[in-house]
Amino acid sequence: MQLTARNILKGTVKHIHLGNVNAEVTLEINPGVEITAMVTKTSAEKLELTQGKEAYAVIKAGHVMIGVD
Repeated sequence: MQLTARNILKGTVKHIHLGNVNAEVTLEINPGVEITAMVTKTSAEKLELTQGKEAYAVIKAGHVMIGVD
């Protein structure tokens, strides 16, 4: 697989919560370092995402915003 995205993070599915339409998937990238993504329920099922399975977070963004109060 080749992608144009520059940020590809390998991790392990730590938590997955299937909703009616979407799934919230949390990957543990390193001990104590997690990233969470919302994907469609159909995609989560098609990828057979389950706790403990290795997966990749692929991030392609033109902008990153940071805010404070």
